[in-house]
Order: sequence, then C-alpha cells, then structure tokens
Amino acid sequence: QVGFEDYGPDCDSMRITAFLDIPGQDNLTPLARLEKYAFSDNIFNRQIIARGLLDVFRDFSSNEEDFLTVMEIVVRLSEDAEPTVRTELMEQIPPIAIFLQESRPKFPTAFFEYLMPIVVRYLTDVNNQVRKAGQEALLILLEQDLVAQSDIENKVCPILLDLSAPDSDDEYKVEAVNIICKMASMLSRTTVEHMLLPRFCELCSDGKLFQVRKICAANFGDICNAVGQEATERLLIPKFFELCSDSVWGMRKACAECFMAVSYTTSPEVRRSKLSPLFISLISDTCRWVRQAAFQSLGPFISTFANPSNAGLYIREDGTLSIRPSTQDVKSNSCQPSNNITLMSSSTNATLFSSEQPMEIKPESLTEDTSAEVNTKLSVENLNKDTREESSGCCTNPGEDASRLSQGDRVAAGVIEVTKDSSSPEMNSRLQSAEDVFNTFLYWRPPLPDISQDLELLQFKTEKHKESCSVPCNNCVASSEIKKVLESLQEHIDDPDVQAQVQVLSAALRAAQFDSVGDYETKKMEESSSKLQNKTVSDETAVSDATCNQDNISDQSTTRILKSTDSEEQHRGTSVFLKKEQENNPPSEDDKSKLQDIIPQPLLDQYLSMTDPARAQTVDTEIAKHCAYSLPGVALTLGRQNWHCLKDTYETLASDVQWKVRRTLAFSIHELAVILGDQLTAADLVPIFNGFLKDLDEVRIGVLKHLYDFLKLLHADKRREYLYQLQEFVVTDNSRNWRFRYELAEQLILILELYNPNDVYDYLRHIALTLCSDKVSEVRWISFKLVVAILQKFYANSANALGLNFINELVVRFRHCSKWVGRQAFAFICQAVVEEECMPVDQFVEHLLPSLLSLASDPVPNVRVLLAKALRQTLLEKAYFKSIGNPHLEAAEETILALQSDRDQDVSFFATIKLRQGHMDNTSIEKQ
Repeated sequence: QVGFEDYGPDCDSMRITAFLDIPGQDNLTPLARLEKYAFSDNIFNRQIIARGLLDVFRDFSSNEEDFLTVMEIVVRLSEDAEPTVRTELMEQIPPIAIFLQESRPKFPTAFFEYLMPIVVRYLTDVNNQVRKAGQEALLILLEQDLVAQSDIENKVCPILLDLSAPDSDDEYKVEAVNIICKMASMLSRTTVEHMLLPRFCELCSDGKLFQVRKICAANFGDICNAVGQEATERLLIPKFFELCSDSVWGMRKACAECFMAVSYTTSPEVRRSKLSPLFISLISDTCRWVRQAAFQSLGPFISTFANPSNAGLYIREDGTLSIRPSTQDVKSNSCQPSNNITLMSSSTNATLFSSEQPMEIKPESLTEDTSAEVNTKLSVENLNKDTREESSGCCTNPGEDASRLSQGDRVAAGVIEVTKDSSSPEMNSRLQSAEDVFNTFLYWRPPLPDISQDLELLQFKTEKHKESCSVPCNNCVASSEIKKVLESLQEHIDDPDVQAQVQVLSAALRAAQFDSVGDYETKKMEESSSKLQNKTVSDETAVSDATCNQDNISDQSTTRILKSTDSEEQHRGTSVFLKKEQENNPPSEDDKSKLQDIIPQPLLDQYLSMTDPARAQTVDTEIAKHCAYSLPGVALTLGRQNWHCLKDTYETLASDVQWKVRRTLAFSIHELAVILGDQLTAADLVPIFNGFLKDLDEVRIGVLKHLYDFLKLLHADKRREYLYQLQEFVVTDNSRNWRFRYELAEQLILILELYNPNDVYDYLRHIALTLCSDKVSEVRWISFKLVVAILQKFYANSANALGLNFINELVVRFRHCSKWVGRQAFAFICQAVVEEECMPVDQFVEHLLPSLLSLASDPVPNVRVLLAKALRQTLLEKAYFKSIGNPHLEAAEETILALQSDRDQDVSFFATIKLRQGHMDNTSIEKQ
C-alpha cells in the first residue's frame, strides 16, 4: 500500500499534506485521498494525517463544503482505536482553534460544534496519554479565551465535577483536581465560586487520597486569588486551617509555601488575628521540611502586612514588592480605629515615631525623686486621656470605634493612638507645645491627691470577684491544651527547636496552673480588656520613669493585638502560646529595641532569628540567604521608622561567612537605600556598601550592577568619596571575568551625570582609557561609547579646554597606535562622535577630521573598512557636509573616491554602498 513510508522522523519540518496534491495511480481527488489515508490500516498513515490537520484545514478552507467534509473526517478520526493517533490529533486542536478563530467569518461555529466535544470527551479517555493531551489542550484554549462561557459551564465543569466526585476512580480524581486548580485562574470569579469552589472545599477534606489534598494545598493561593476575599475568608480559611494541621507533613509544607498568596487575599484583621498564629505553628512544626518551607515564606508573608496606600508600594503577580511613585500626598490616617496598626508613610522626609517610643516624655531635669516619678506618670495619663477625647472627636464614626473596643482597650491603646494620630494638625500642635503637659510649676509642686486610681481599683476588684469562678475554668482548658501539645513533642525532644518550644510551653503551663489558684497579677494580664498597668499597679511595682511605662503599655497592646480570635478548637492552643510566651518571657533591654506595631511581634522575632547559626543546623543551611533575599520587603513593610528592628540583622547578614548571602544583599542594597532614605543610608548602609566593594567578585558584581542607583541617592560630598574607589573595579580576581569590566563601562556611562567635568577628567577618564585597551573586544566596544559620553559631558558643560585635551589624548593613544585595533577604534570613536553630535562641528573638523582622513593610507584593510563606513554612512550624510562651498567636503570626497578604488574588495564595497544598505549590514559587520 502506498503510504508515508518514505517520510522520516523529520517530517514535521515539511508540508505534510503535500501528497494530497500529487496525482497518483489511484486517480483519487485530494479529498478522497485524505479520507483514504485517514482510515488506512497503517497506523503510521493515520498518525501523519492527525499531525498534519492544520495544513489540511488551510488547504480546504476556501470551499465550505470541502471544509465541512474535512471536519467530519476529523470527528471520525478522533474515535480511532489507536491512542497515539488520538494523542496526535489532540495536540493539533489548539492551533486549529486559533486558525478557526482567525477565519471566524467563514466558519463561526465550526470549533464549538465539532472540536470542543472532542476535547471534552478526551478528558475521560481510557488512555492516560490521551487524557493528558486533552487537559493540556483545554488549558491552552482557556488561556487563549477560545472556549465559550456556555461550554465551560455546561460541558467542561460538569465533566470535571463528575471526575472529582467522592466515588470516582482515584487516578481520574487526581487529574480532575489538578485541572480544576489550574483552570481556576482562567475562569470568571462567578463560575469558580458557584461551580468549582464547593467541590474544591470537599477535596481539601478528602480523607482517602493524600495526593488530592496535596494538590489542593499547593494551589490554595491560586484558588483564593480566583474567588476573592469574601469567599476566601468564609469558606477557604477554615479549610486552610485543616490542611495546615494535616497529619501528612507534605500537606503542611505545601501550605507554608503558598502562605503569602493566601494572606494577600485576606483582610488585615484576618491576616493578623488568624493567619499569624497559624504561621507560627507551621514555623514551629516538628518536621524539619515544614519549618524550612515556613522560614522561606516568612519574609513574603510579612510583606503582605504592608499597606499599599501608605507605603507607596504594590505587590506583583509573582509576589515581589515594587515601589510605585507617589502621585499625591498620603492623607492623614488619624480617623482609623485605635485597634488598627500604624503603617508606613511614603513621604521620604516625614519624621515618624518609632513604636518602641511612641512619644518621648521627659521633664526638663529628671531626678530620682519620687514626686518626679509620680508627676511623670500622671502626665502620661493626662495626655492619654486628652488623646482619647481628641481621637473620638475627629473620627467620622465614633460609635463604630466604641463598638470595637471596650473602655479598657481604649485606655490601653492610648499611646498607640498618639502614634497614629500624630499626623493630624491638632496632635502636631499638642506634641510641639510640651509645656502644656510639662512645665516647671507642675514638675516641682507636690501633686494633688488623685482618687481616680482608687475608684478604678475598687471597681476592678468587684468585677474580679464576680468573674473569679470563670477564670479557673478557662485556665483548666488552657492547661489541658498545653499538656496535649507537650506530650506530642516528647518524641522530638532531641531537636533544639522543639526543646525551645517545650521550655515556652512549660512556662505557660506553670502560669496557667498558677492562675487557677487565683493569682491576681497574672489574671490581670490575661484579661483582654485590662486597664493600663501604670494605672492599676501598687506603689511597690511602680516603674521608675515614663519610658518604662510606655514600654509596658506597648508590650500589653502588642500582646492584645496578637491574641488569636480563631474560634476553632484545634488552634485555640496556638493563641494561648503566643500570649503566654510574651507574658512569661518579658523582653530584655536589647529586645525592646526590636518592638514595633506594624506586624505581629512573634513573626518579626522569628524572622530575626533566621541569622542564628543554630537555625542553619536545625532548619536549612541556606536560611540566612532566604533572610537576606526577603529583607528589602520586610524593611519596606516595617518602614524606615522601624529600621532599628532590622539593623543588627542586616549587619549580621552583611558579615556572613557565605558569599551567597552577602551577594544577595549586594544586589538589593540600592533598593534598601530607597526605602531608608538618605540619612539612614549614609549612617547604616554606606559602611556595608564599602565592605562589599572590597569583597569577592561574586559579591562586588551585585554592587556594580546597581552602582549608579546607589550613588545617586547619596549627598554630593559623600558621593565624591567614591571617585577614588571606582578604579578598583578594573582589577578582578579572575582576569577572564570580562563581563565584570563590561558592566563597569555601562555603569560609568550612567555615573557621568553625577559628577562635574573636572572630576570626570581627573578620575573617570583614566578608567575609560584603560577599558578601551582591554583584551576582550566586547569590553573595548562599550568603552568606546563611554569615551564618546565623556566628550559629550565636557562640551555639554562648556568645558571645552578639557574636551580638547581629551581629544589630543585620543589622537595620540589611538590614531598613532602601533596596533591596528587601536587605529580602528579611532575610526569608530569619530563615527560615534558625529552620530551623537556630542561636540560642535567646527571643533570636530578642526581637531578630529584630519586625523580620521589620514587613515585612508592605513596598511590594514580592517581599519580602512571602518573608515569607509564612517564616511559613507555617517559623515557625508550630515547636513554640514552637504552644504555647498564647504571647505572640508572636498577632502572627504577625495578620500571616499580613493577608498572606492581600494584594492581590498570589502573597503571598496563599503565606500560605494548606499546608506540604507549600509545600515542593513552594519550590525552583522560589527559583530564580525
């Protein structure tokens, strides 16, 4: 039988259907011959027909009747018993669909009537390869928006729901959930939420196949993004909690990897109250792989706490943070409820309060006298009371605030309100006029008796007596939860992370047991609506100054904000642990400098611990690199006012023994400089930047690639100090690392604008000339452009004397160079000078043109070729040389005539060729 036996495996590169046009011995028409081979007994013939269907449709698209006949043949071919034929056919469906879309006026419904049913049918094919081909084709069609909405809802989704049903075959179910997750981002939100979301929630709880739950966990962020915030918080977050506590560690690891995407879809309240405690449980997981994934996601998760409107940033689709230029001033944030967090301001010059010290309140001359301490404390209380009154008056809906916070919460949030409301004009005036709060009269006179504390204490004791029965019960529940977790951790007691967790839980257990007996002080801190500590403690526990009061208030406020509001029984223990850990392990003096109120403090503490050497042994050897990679995003989230929280960590990373860690920081130091501003950059980043300049080439390249971006952020005097160090980049550890010098030349072209002509002449000129003599041609060619940019710098700033001196140096160094590459470089420089018009024409014809024309007698053809190109393609095309009576035109034309009759064929070619042709071949010749 005549078939395609002569076609080899490379038949894809030829027109497969060409045989249809060749009349053979069968005397059949092309259409009949197509049908003959499509249903041949030879499998290879049917495969070739299926593979060449696109060409077949193009050949028969001119006649509607023939086209429909071909379509019917395709439908019959799709029922072929050979799986390889069906697979080949399905792989051609997407390009055929695109062709039909382009030919839609002729065949508007051909795809939906004939081909779409084949795609849907192949989703349930008995052969695995055919099903995979159908799934891939479906995704391509959805991505190209070639599937009608009615087909999605009436054909595709019902099939996928049937395949993913609880009683479905395991293999079909795994494939169905995989395709559901992948196509969710391509469908409308309504379709996903109404048709696919309920089944996805069921699959997340599939107890039969862990593979199904793992696919759900791995794609959880995409599903959340597809359905939006409301459906995520209502339906998906509970399922996410279940997956994060799954008995299979692979599920928990997948949840940790997609945590950022899930967090980005939720509201700030859910992110802080529910997801933060959940993430702490993952980062303290008993499985090392789960902890490793959690630490890698910690920085991206923290970045979701950033406020785009206040911080001037946005999160890309890949999760990276990018700065959006501010188009208008950020509005005041003074009317926010007091349980919201203080966020960054996009203003680079605004002075922001640190969360560590929301307000600095000191008398004029602080002494150790008891009356001074009392006056200081009373002044803080009075200021908090005034602040509450002011904030309640300025907010548009004070009733909403009152419903969100109890009176005790309002008092406890006093200092935080001062921080947030400091942007309002009234608060600014209050802060600036410190004599309203402190003056010498109030400071030195004995304080009047204040019975408000006694009244509040009496009322508090009454409330405590009424609730004394309920507290032990709550503590018993907490104790039982802690005991269960401690028992589960005993088998992993050898792990240092588990040992640390056991210590924290043991302390929490002792505190809970102590509470059950009625200890007053501990129960007071566990009350969610407790009063400020400086208004309820007795005289022997009074703090020594107002700063300590503020720190204690900040600690309690942070504890209250971080307390989980999750009502699920299985995660109640996590909320208790977060609170107990802070209550039983009060921060030391060093730790107090790490306090802030932008993100939950345990998250920041875990992030700062990533530089601990013990983490590299128990979690991941490259954990420090992950910390360095996400540090700009964390810094942008916290804001420059909280840079003190990250400063020590950044310095530790900058001195890490692994060069990969330092390299990561070097590549992002310019971004961090934008975030911190010029003052913090000069104080904290410049010393580290200087250290990177002397590091390994692998680290220096990170600094070099963004050298201009970093230097432009510095003050002029500080920037000038680096003129002496730029020449150090010319020397590399490995002389073969020519890309390093190439990058230096590119950066110097940008850096020229940062310095005056004198500095360029004294320092950068030498570097440019050194690079022009490099052994690698790529470095030389980019350096020639640098030389032209330097000339343009001189003449643009009217430094003609410096420009003339530089030209004379170029003539001596290149025109009269003993090597032909130097003389060729001179011709290229002259051509670039004319193209860029970087110097006056009269200066060029006087100082450069004579030396350029003298190259016509150069013995090396390569030099004369470049001269011919410079004259024909650039010089003679300028209006100056086209003007009649130009004294220099005659000399240039004589040189061109001489080059046209040159003995070298290439020289005469480029001297004769027209400009348009010359530009067409210019790139290829330069590469040669």
